[in-house]
Amino acid sequence: MADEEAGDTERMEVSPELPRTPQRLASWWDQQVDFHTTFLHHLAQLVPEIYFAEIDPDLEKQEESIQTSIFTPLEWYLFGEDPDICLEKLKHSGAFQLCGKVFKSGETTYSCRDCAIDPTCVLCMDCFQSSVHKNHRYKMHTSTGGGFCDCGDTEAWKTGPFCLNHEPGRAGTTKENLRCPLNEEVIAQARKIFPSLIKYIVEMTIWEEEKELPPELQIREKNERYYCVLFNDEHHSYDHVIYSLQRALDCELAEAQLHTTAIDKEGRRAVKAGVFAACQEAKEDIKSHSENVSQHPLHVEVLHSEVMAHQKFALRLGSWMNKIMSYSSDFRQIFCQACLREEPGSENPCLISRLMLWDAKLYKGARKILHELIFSSFFMEMEYKKFFAMEFVKYYKQLQKEYISDDHDRSISITALSVQMFTVPTLARHLIEEQNVISVITETLLEVLPEYLDRNNKFNFQGYSQDKLGRVYAVICDLKYILISKPTVWTERLRMQFLEGFQSFLKILTCMQGMEEIRRQVGQHIEVDPDWEAAIAIQMQLKNILLMFQEWCACDEELLLVAYKECHKAVMRCSTGFMSSCKTVVQLCGHTLETKSYKVSEDLVSIHLPLSRTLAGLHVRLSRLGAVSRLHEFVPFEDFQVEVLVEYPLRCLVLVAQVVAEMWRRNGLSLISQVFYYQDVKCREEMYDKDIIMLQIGASLMEPNKFLLLVLERFELADAFNKTISTKDQDLIKQYNTLIEEMLQFLIYIVGERYVPGVGNVTKEEVTMREIIHLLCIEPMPHSAIAKNLPENENNETGLENVINKVATFKKPGVSGHGVYELKDESLKDFNMYFYHYSKTQHSKAEHMQKKRRKQENKDEALPPPPPPEFCPAFNKVINLLNCDIMMYILRTIFEWALDTDSNLWTEGMLQMAFHILALGLLEEKHQLQKAPEEEVTFDFYHKASQGLGSSTINAQNIQMLLEKLKGIPQLEGQKDMITWILQMFDTVKRLREKSCLIVATTSGSESIKNDEITHDKEKAERKRKAEAARLHRQKIMAQMSALQKNFIETHKLMYDSTSEMSGKEDSIMEEER
Repeated sequence: MADEEAGDTERMEVSPELPRTPQRLASWWDQQVDFHTTFLHHLAQLVPEIYFAEIDPDLEKQEESIQTSIFTPLEWYLFGEDPDICLEKLKHSGAFQLCGKVFKSGETTYSCRDCAIDPTCVLCMDCFQSSVHKNHRYKMHTSTGGGFCDCGDTEAWKTGPFCLNHEPGRAGTTKENLRCPLNEEVIAQARKIFPSLIKYIVEMTIWEEEKELPPELQIREKNERYYCVLFNDEHHSYDHVIYSLQRALDCELAEAQLHTTAIDKEGRRAVKAGVFAACQEAKEDIKSHSENVSQHPLHVEVLHSEVMAHQKFALRLGSWMNKIMSYSSDFRQIFCQACLREEPGSENPCLISRLMLWDAKLYKGARKILHELIFSSFFMEMEYKKFFAMEFVKYYKQLQKEYISDDHDRSISITALSVQMFTVPTLARHLIEEQNVISVITETLLEVLPEYLDRNNKFNFQGYSQDKLGRVYAVICDLKYILISKPTVWTERLRMQFLEGFQSFLKILTCMQGMEEIRRQVGQHIEVDPDWEAAIAIQMQLKNILLMFQEWCACDEELLLVAYKECHKAVMRCSTGFMSSCKTVVQLCGHTLETKSYKVSEDLVSIHLPLSRTLAGLHVRLSRLGAVSRLHEFVPFEDFQVEVLVEYPLRCLVLVAQVVAEMWRRNGLSLISQVFYYQDVKCREEMYDKDIIMLQIGASLMEPNKFLLLVLERFELADAFNKTISTKDQDLIKQYNTLIEEMLQFLIYIVGERYVPGVGNVTKEEVTMREIIHLLCIEPMPHSAIAKNLPENENNETGLENVINKVATFKKPGVSGHGVYELKDESLKDFNMYFYHYSKTQHSKAEHMQKKRRKQENKDEALPPPPPPEFCPAFNKVINLLNCDIMMYILRTIFEWALDTDSNLWTEGMLQMAFHILALGLLEEKHQLQKAPEEEVTFDFYHKASQGLGSSTINAQNIQMLLEKLKGIPQLEGQKDMITWILQMFDTVKRLREKSCLIVATTSGSESIKNDEITHDKEKAERKRKAEAARLHRQKIMAQMSALQKNFIETHKLMYDSTSEMSGKEDSIMEEER
């Protein structure tokens, strides 16, 4: 047999005809010195013949010819024996531990909420059904296509990384046959074959010449057959393409529809065959007709039939390689090595990089197959996944810019593969350390958005392209992916590169700080509402990224302090205008403040302050670490300038107040929409909440009277409280009243909102519980409604399930409707009427519901604040706002206005808020007195509120006296219970102070107190003796009556029971006195 084959080989060398059987062809290839050239010659002869009929091909015959004449010989050449037997052996050599199934568009995927490292970790249906995760909390998704199953990836799952099908050492698989390595001969053959195949695939896929083939494929006589090829795009609808084809080709509707469907599915199709001139004419006609219905002409090219044939076969060869690599890790590694090898002496990048860089120019069908090739090779081998990721990051900017200019969907772009690399924790760390990927992504963002920068180098998205910005969001998403898993171990290089990335990210925030400033429209209504959606959408995209940056910084105290310093410098650079402008002086109650001349109602103001809010977030994390005391080492106190830091968030909060007061109604709906999102659950964590925190930072570091003077000045209420305003204009009075209400509410939030870990001594669970309590105080709600109103973290989790059962009970649905959660009675005590996440409507509804409930329970209608948690040490001084002179003056003035029959500058809502502030002050003092002796308690709200101010008659009245008078006003009937509660609390605090004095008094200095105590004790004993005697006397009488008048007792049983009850009450009173 060997001799016969040798003879055949000799004949083949001299004969132009190739061997007819796959085995003999493989043997002939083995005899050749240069496999690459031999194989290309083989393809040059066969491929154009097999793919000759491009417009109406016989697909079955094509596939049969390819298998017989190309793939089967290749398999014989690779394995050296019958490929069917070899592949069957490899197939049963043991399960590979990674599933790696690539999802098609519309396919169902599963993510375990308990075990997934992040929401991007998903399982295919088969793996999910065979895993432990089907008994956990999970989410189902519909894939957009392009992702792959993470079963077997130990970095993707906290527990249960393997399903039963992919678990190592599963039943029926021994350690010996778990992985059957290929023999050396097969590996050697693969090293010879794979580079040639890959080079052919890449060269033909990115081939630009429309008329000519590479020289090594030009061995046949060139024919004159060309194709007019139409490519898919996203600018034209089905109907546009069908119309253009019917007009240009003069074809039937059915034929045009057939072409259009194929183009949409595969990305391109030959719509006419013929000589070059005829195809060129068809091309021009199609472009001309398509321009009639769209600004963009259809993409049409004229390709030589042989170019078309080889490009089609290159993709089919890619699919064959996918199949071969699925059998062995060795094949995958050889493939990856060949793809990463750079040609010596060539300036071209490696083959896989060339494919990546050409991706945006490829049509849909080619992209899909090449991405699958990457999935089945690089992404199945962790070491080579790292090398691919490094190549990807090397060309990241160029790839993203091309994607943004492209019109194809993200799911078929090479840039969509970023999620497969950036979310792997070890790989993300490596890319940060070695390639500074955070800086690369942030610099890319800055480079793709320059057209939106104004002359002040701030973003302005007026007239933006929604499609382009939608593509920019993909870059922002990559930032989220790279940050999604916090590092557990920090190396010096990781710290240095992360800081560099953070500084680069601050440049983006600098361009956003103060962007899209607005000025209040006076007189005439704004003509056209400005675009606002883009800026808010970017804010939403950045929300979790901002939080993740802050969490990464908080992993390490030194890193956090350096990041704080950099962020502080960035804020100061953006605030130079504030420090250089002219000043104004505000005076009240003997206190003076010099500040910038500025009015929100007249000057420019912006709702976008991401730098200030990031600094507030970092400050809170410093507080949590207890590192605020070290801040002066990095930011000297003289450079800190807290007045500058609070200025811009304060302006933003004043803007919101003025919008509520309808001062900005001529600015249209765009501003109302921005204010809505500013406080909405989607944005508030990194907008509204952070502004409140920044003001709390200011209140903790500034002298309290100066802080309140600044607040009065920015709310434009200093004149109102100086009592220099005299107007009969009802609209103006209403405006002032609303502004005063908003300011008081703002002050309630500053001193009362402590449910942020780092601001108050609370945990995340307690924060979530409080949010749920206040939602359920409005009305019972289903699970979905509660979840919708809670902020999501980077893993799309709200923490709802962990705490809901502690505060609420589930009420099952009836015959119709849905089940709802109802608040437990013991959680009602935590209701705060001025909860800062309530909208106006929610506030009114919650107040009404709670008053109604208390009325039904025969309780008073007072709704005092619950005792707030303690501030963290860094925020301790915020409470000094409550008992400073200006605060007392504000409260006293409001009460005086209410008592003045000529004054219009008050409302019941305003008084209600003033009562709430009083209650907060008294609760704070009560808490401190219960915790420490009086001489250690410096907070003296009770004394301040009990003192008069000034010498005039009305000013000499203290707050308690004013409250007593307010009880008599008929319009305040609904507030009487609250006034009573406050007066009782005054009494409670007074008793606590007196009790504290009694405890700490010494013997030598408290003779009178001792005498009083002795007298008091004697009186108490005498009362006790008399009460006991009376009780015994009653018992004796009752016994006599029982014996002498039994019938009388039975007749008058009700009277007897009443008497006994009274006796029992008196006994209990006496027990208490004892």
